[in-house]
Amino acid sequence: MFKPLPVFIGLRYAGAQRRNGDTGGLVSFISGLSMVGLILGVALMIVVMSVMNGFDRELRERILGIMPHATIYNSAPDIDWPAVRDQLAADPEVVAAAEVWQINALARQGSAVAPLLVQGINPDTIVRVSNIDRFVTPAAFNALADSAEPGIVLGKGIAEKLDVRVGEHLSLIVPSNADGEQDAGGRHAARLAGFVVADIFHSGTELDQSLALVSWDQASALAGGGSGAGVQLRFQEMLAANWTLRRLLKDLPAQGFYGTDWSSTHGNLYQAIQMSRNLVGLLVLLIIAIAAFNVVSTLVMVVIDKHADIAILRTMGASTREILLTFVSQGALVGLVGALFGGLLGIMGALTVTDLVAGLESLLGIQFLKSDVYPVDYLPSELQWGDVALVVGAGFLLSLLATLYPALQASRVQPAAALRNEQ
Repeated sequence: MFKPLPVFIGLRYAGAQRRNGDTGGLVSFISGLSMVGLILGVALMIVVMSVMNGFDRELRERILGIMPHATIYNSAPDIDWPAVRDQLAADPEVVAAAEVWQINALARQGSAVAPLLVQGINPDTIVRVSNIDRFVTPAAFNALADSAEPGIVLGKGIAEKLDVRVGEHLSLIVPSNADGEQDAGGRHAARLAGFVVADIFHSGTELDQSLALVSWDQASALAGGGSGAGVQLRFQEMLAANWTLRRLLKDLPAQGFYGTDWSSTHGNLYQAIQMSRNLVGLLVLLIIAIAAFNVVSTLVMVVIDKHADIAILRTMGASTREILLTFVSQGALVGLVGALFGGLLGIMGALTVTDLVAGLESLLGIQFLKSDVYPVDYLPSELQWGDVALVVGAGFLLSLLATLYPALQASRVQPAAALRNEQ
C-alpha cells in the first residue's frame, strides 16, 4: 500500500500554485502576507520587551544607583549620625550606609528660580551608597567643602532652567519653618546662602531636574538645626527594602527614628514600567496571534485548491493522519520561517534601537524623551535571550495551533466527491 511521507509532501507543495488557474497565486500571496505579519509581530514584540527591560534597568542602575534604597531620619538635634551610620552598616542586609542632609530649597540666579532637593553629603561616604561619582568629578567633591566659596553640584536640568554654568554663582533659599530663626518682628525668616557651581552632572535621568549636592556643614547651616539629617542605605535586596527598613528601625535603640524607602519615592514609576510592559506585551502578542491565525485562511484556501490532489492521495492509500500531518507541516513551515526571521529582525532592532532613535533625534533636531517628563532622556534597550526564546516559541506555537482546523478539514475530504467536482 502507498505510504507517502506527509511532511515531505507538505513542505514540497507549501504555497504551490496551480497551473490552470490563478487560485494558487492568491494562496501564495495570502501565505506571504501571513508570514510577513508574523515576522513583523515577533520582531516588534522583541523590540518592545527589550525597551521595557531597558527602562527597568535604568530605574535600578541609574536612578536607584544615585538615590538610596532607603533613608532613616531623626529630627533630634543631638544624634551622633556617624555612630548610627556605623551601626546600620554592620547589618548583614546592608551593603553600605552614608550620612546625609536632605532639604527642599529654591535656587535663584538672577530672575530665574527653580525648586530642588538639596543633599548635604560627606564625599568620603556618599560614594558607598551612590554611583554619583560616575557623573561628578573628584575636584567638584573637593570644592563642596571650600570654606571661602562653598560649591554646589547641580543636575543638568536645573542648570538649564537657571541658565548657569560651572564657575558661576547662585543662591539657595530655604523656606522658614516653626523651628527656624526669627527676625526682629518675631517672624520666621527664610535662610539664604550663596554658592559657586562646582560641576553640572548629567545622569540622563529625572534626577537631573531636581537634585543638587552641597557639603554636610552647608546643608546643616541651611537647615538651621531642623529636621532633614539621616543615613542613606543600600541593601542586598532592593525589592525587600521596605521589610528591611522596618526591621532596622526596630533595632535602633533611640526613639524618634523614621524612614522611607525607594518604593515611596519611585515605586509608582516601577509599577508603571511593569504595567506598561505587561500591557504593551499583551497588545503585541495579539498582533502575533492575528498574524498566526492568518495561516487559517491560507490553509483553508490551500485545502480548497488541493481537493483533487487530496482525493488522489486518499485513493492511493494515504490515511487521515497522513493527510492531517501534510497540512500541519505547511502551516508549521510558515510559522517556523516567520518566527525565526522575526526573531532575527527583533534582535537586530533591540540592539540598535537606542542608536537609531538618537540618530533620528540628531537628524531632526528634536528630543523625543525629556527627563522632566520621562524617567530618562533617551530610549534604553536591554535584550534578554529568554524573551527572544519566549516570543519566537509563542509565534511558532500559535501558527501551529492555527493549522489544526484547516488540516482537519483536509483530512475529511471524500475522494469520490472531490474528483466528481473536478470534472
